[in-house]
Amino acid sequence: MNVVPDTSVVIDGRVSATIEDGQFEGATICVPEAVVAELEAQANDGIDSGWDGLEELQRLAELADDGVIDLRYVGERPNAIERGHASEGEIDALIRDLAEEFDATFVTSDIVQAEVAQAKGLDVERVSPEVREVGTLAVEEFFDERTMSVHLKTDAVPKAKRGDLGEMRYEAIADEPLDEATMDEYAREVVDGAKEAPDGFIELSESGMKIVQFRDYRIAIGRPPFADGIEITAVRPIAQTDIEDYEHADELKERLLERQRGVLISGSPGAGKSTFAQAVARYISDHDYSVKTMEKPRDLQVGPDITQYTELGGEMAKTADALLMVRPDYTIYDEVRKTDDFEVFADMRLAGVGMIGVVHATRPIDALQRLVGRVELGMIPQVVDTVVYIEAGEVSTVYDVRTEVKVPAGLTEEDLARPVIQVMNFQTGDPEYEIYTFNRQVVTVPLNDEDGGPGTESGVDRIAKQEIEREIRSIAHGYVDVELKSQDTAVVYVEEDDISSVIGKGGGRITDIENRLGIDIDVRTHDENPNYGAGSAGGGASANGGGGGSQAGQMVQPEITSRHIVIPVDGNHGETVEVQAGGEYLFTATVSRGGEIQVSRGSAIAEELERAIDRKDPVTVVPS
Repeated sequence: MNVVPDTSVVIDGRVSATIEDGQFEGATICVPEAVVAELEAQANDGIDSGWDGLEELQRLAELADDGVIDLRYVGERPNAIERGHASEGEIDALIRDLAEEFDATFVTSDIVQAEVAQAKGLDVERVSPEVREVGTLAVEEFFDERTMSVHLKTDAVPKAKRGDLGEMRYEAIADEPLDEATMDEYAREVVDGAKEAPDGFIELSESGMKIVQFRDYRIAIGRPPFADGIEITAVRPIAQTDIEDYEHADELKERLLERQRGVLISGSPGAGKSTFAQAVARYISDHDYSVKTMEKPRDLQVGPDITQYTELGGEMAKTADALLMVRPDYTIYDEVRKTDDFEVFADMRLAGVGMIGVVHATRPIDALQRLVGRVELGMIPQVVDTVVYIEAGEVSTVYDVRTEVKVPAGLTEEDLARPVIQVMNFQTGDPEYEIYTFNRQVVTVPLNDEDGGPGTESGVDRIAKQEIEREIRSIAHGYVDVELKSQDTAVVYVEEDDISSVIGKGGGRITDIENRLGIDIDVRTHDENPNYGAGSAGGGASANGGGGGSQAGQMVQPEITSRHIVIPVDGNHGETVEVQAGGEYLFTATVSRGGEIQVSRGSAIAEELERAIDRKDPVTVVPS
């Protein structure tokens, strides 16, 4: 009797098991070289199934040595093209052809392979993988009721994080290091358990890294060459809370149920962010809201009514597309880290889905600032209207985020009114931060400086001073010092040689700066500074370090048409730049998306530019 097994049944280890049960005793086991090639490739890639299959071949060799079976390797190794099309069934077809050639019983645990083989008229024996009850894993023995995570590594003493939320200690939990054989045994047990347990699954499987969800444990297994040794990190939630357990629970509950909101739950690692997110998820689910989660890996502990989704086709964006068809009222996104995550979060929120994201942050405001540059500034309050900061397992701060068109705090000119994001303390109703665009820069201004006291610069004063220094240092070659006289006036002290450059022809350059910043600037030399040389200089920095006035800029070749002078610019699209001729400032302009600056002929600027072109002065564009 000839028997041809395919790759699936060899990996499952069911060929030797069936032989030991007496079914194939005395048979000739014909192992296709295609099976060996697949197992070898998987083992070389660090995939456990490859090693499992090779161990099964060793068992078959031992049974052959004992005379229980005859063992032959048949067929030819598949070529590179056939291996490349393995997922399309090319290798399976080669194995079926061998079963037909040797008039053999074809053994498989793959239902698709079995159905195709039967349709081809082969004698098929489909063997179901053995399912065994999974008990306690060895890594579970390292946990007690106060252990959040266990950290095991080859040749290292086992360690664990133990304690209460916010007060975890990283400590040794054994006296002797673990050897490689023990670590390999632990790792294989975890993977096998995840495959066989109904409440376990493999979340991620890459060469050198596996992430497993097994009951309440999330277990990451690293192997060489990805890691420098076998490492196992097992994490388990140590607390399950209700939203009523937190301070300000009543206000938060009312806010969450009032309508779908955009919420960021922030805090440092181990502070209890996910624990709070779980409590929120259960609460809103219990109050007639449809709740889903987006996680990679899935490790939130939520009830059966809440479906937990992971990446679809390797992309959370595809998961979001699927969820928009499901139309949940709220989605818990754990964790929001990368730009793609923030974009997905924003897209779903703007589609009307309530979103609750878990974000790492060391200060409450940091969570909101992570949206800056990733989401258009004016859209931030529509994406996130609530920030909850968790510290030591407690709700430390709650922010209400809203937008208003106003003059930013600390500025006085009415024409400086702009959209301002106001970050309010939810408990007191007091504004704590403002976020807005100032001189083309997005700034976050604290309204209640902790230092306080007379003579202390406010947040807006510091930012205004920094922006003035940045502007002047982009022009001046020497040292620059700035002194704010009031909220809308300042004195700038520069080297005498830099006075003309900073002021510009006819005062044009300094006027441009004043208009952009909304601040009147008086330019003076350092000799007029009463504090010069007495310590105030330490507040500045060399303009040369800023690379401002010494910039050569981009040489351009203007084109004169019947109605315009067109200056082509390579790069800097959408940015403000200075146009210079012969090293002298002419004007400031914004580069169009098409990469050019247009000046209408007949204007004073155009006439001056045309004279410079006639003189063959070099025309340059310098970032402002």
